[in-house]
Amino acid sequence: MKAAVLYGIGDLRFEEVQRPVRETGEVLLKIRASGICGSDIPRVFTKGTYNFPTIPGHEFAGEIVEADKPELAGKKAAVFPLLPCRKCYACSIGEYAQCENYDYYGSRRDGAFAEYLAVKEWNLIFLPEEVSFEEGAMCEPASVARHAVLNAAVKEGDSVAIYGAGPIGLMLGQWARAFGASKVYLSDIDKAKLDFAAGLGFEVLETQGEHGGQNAEIKTDVVIEGAGVSAALENCFKTAKNFGRVVLMGNPAGDMHISQKAYWEILRKQLTVKGTWNSSYNDKENDWKESIKAIKDGKIKVKELITHRVRLDECNKAFEMMRDKTEFFNKVMFII
Repeated sequence: MKAAVLYGIGDLRFEEVQRPVRETGEVLLKIRASGICGSDIPRVFTKGTYNFPTIPGHEFAGEIVEADKPELAGKKAAVFPLLPCRKCYACSIGEYAQCENYDYYGSRRDGAFAEYLAVKEWNLIFLPEEVSFEEGAMCEPASVARHAVLNAAVKEGDSVAIYGAGPIGLMLGQWARAFGASKVYLSDIDKAKLDFAAGLGFEVLETQGEHGGQNAEIKTDVVIEGAGVSAALENCFKTAKNFGRVVLMGNPAGDMHISQKAYWEILRKQLTVKGTWNSSYNDKENDWKESIKAIKDGKIKVKELITHRVRLDECNKAFEMMRDKTEFFNKVMFII
């Protein structure tokens, strides 16, 4: 089969590799759509994966072609990419994203920038006929966004500000609306991203310069930091109302810093500051099943976030475009 294989930092090769052989309890999935996550850019160019060679790709959906249960063949599925150890305390209570010794498709083991992948049956989220493979591949970021909005306890009538207007930021905004927010603002230093967000019906706030100084004074009940940069973090505390809720989810590229003034904002406003990580995938709270349902019902529209559909043999061209930002993009998707 063909795959995009990372042999080392900056060394991504499109080549022929051995097709995976599934084990008992696994299905063989024919990958149909696989999204490039923002985290895949440093994974390919600066940080690497946990071992080499590795096939990246953790946002994906496909068709089951082999399974222990014959009735599964031909079914469409998205995949929860985390494989829990099932031995630690977090696993014992179903909080698999907090697992102390987890495995992960696309970073710790081979992922979905390939034609086929052997996947644990437990990790499958079956897609209804109305949900496309592309939409299924967007279930991973949609579930991460839903988890953050739940952690922010967004409720009917809340005003919400989101710092970072990339794919996750836009899905955060959609989920905030779905949970009843009366006002949703998206903020970013990139005007092209804000124009794209405005085209989807969001109110936007442009921040100025590399330090992201606010261009408008607003105060909201909830603020979500989705950029992973110090300037956005600083602005979150300024933007929150007294007794506001601030949720941090942006994946930082380096150390995060806030000023003394911003720290005082936390104290004097009595803000609630909470982190969020990945998504819930258990019988009590399953962000994945809820995301699929919301996509099916049209409450969350993910297809309109895909700006680039590319072939797998264009992997280096796609990654270089995203790294160098030679053109505007939102979600880049491999169609396999």
